[in-house]
Amino acid sequence: MNKENVKVAIWGFGAMGSGMARMLLNKKGVEIVGVCDMHPERVNKDIFEVLGVEKGERKSVLINPEIKEVLTEKCCDICLIATDSFTKKAFPKLKFALEQKVNVISTAEEMAYPKAQNPELAAELDKIAKENGVSILGTGINPGLIMDLLVVTLTGCMTDVEHIEAKRVNSLSPFGPAVMEEQGVGMKVDDFNRGVEDGSLAGHVGFSESINMIGDAIGWKVEKIEQQMKPIVTTVDRQAPYGFAAAGDVAGVNMTGQGHVNGSVLIDMIHPQQIEPEMEGTFTGDYISIKGTPEVNMVIKPEVEGGLGTIAMCCNMIPHVINSHPGLKTMIDLPVPRAIMGDMREFIYRG
Repeated sequence: MNKENVKVAIWGFGAMGSGMARMLLNKKGVEIVGVCDMHPERVNKDIFEVLGVEKGERKSVLINPEIKEVLTEKCCDICLIATDSFTKKAFPKLKFALEQKVNVISTAEEMAYPKAQNPELAAELDKIAKENGVSILGTGINPGLIMDLLVVTLTGCMTDVEHIEAKRVNSLSPFGPAVMEEQGVGMKVDDFNRGVEDGSLAGHVGFSESINMIGDAIGWKVEKIEQQMKPIVTTVDRQAPYGFAAAGDVAGVNMTGQGHVNGSVLIDMIHPQQIEPEMEGTFTGDYISIKGTPEVNMVIKPEVEGGLGTIAMCCNMIPHVINSHPGLKTMIDLPVPRAIMGDMREFIYRG
């Protein structure tokens, strides 16, 4: 076993980034060597103070607003970038990290399968990663696992697949302000509908990525993807850590999507998500139904919690990304995710 700890930098210390730090501080054989975040309430503070975690004998890690001071060439094994949802917006950050010859895991939803909507940027990231001898992966709970990789895995026991439906009924409450904004939480219904019409409201980001990942994985050529967004209107005031919806306003979004293969809808996505869903009798869960031979039906109740799930997926994929050949990777390129309960150094193959 290599005696050196796996060195990790974190870019973005909001709900996801700080959660990853908290998880990694409880793991063996890994250390956080740098954190970049520009939030004035966090800048220049020790991560242990911000997290409320006992420092013990560990070195201080001050939160730095300047990424060029945090990420220098080969300063760490991997950088977890928890900032954006879209590949185009995340691209400059991803490029900078890769050019420091540092592996990258991104929480940007579109990065789970970037060639679905940004084939040119995906090719460019692959090229940059290979030139610098490192790898890059986008992952999270969804896209990244529940509505795509898990679906793909379940088809492995089938001789024939006829139709796939993935349904995730989930709570938005654990997520940060950026997700609240994307989902229209707290908006007036008329404003929400205008946002859908003019494209300013993102809703769930990831249907194109999940549908294309499934299609490519099993050999279905996806010809067209459609998606719909409808507001989930609350009748009571709902308060989440990072979002609020007053009675009569929007508490979340009901997203549906379809993947067309050979002229028919063969992949259906159903994804209502909102803050504090139990307040009005909605109970969360994950459901996968695959028609074919043999038929497969999977139910997880309640849902796999989105915030913790995304944090865990990013941290648990660290060894796989470090071990992989250089380039842009997706969840169908790497070994299956698994909890890293032992010493993380034992999972790394260093040449």
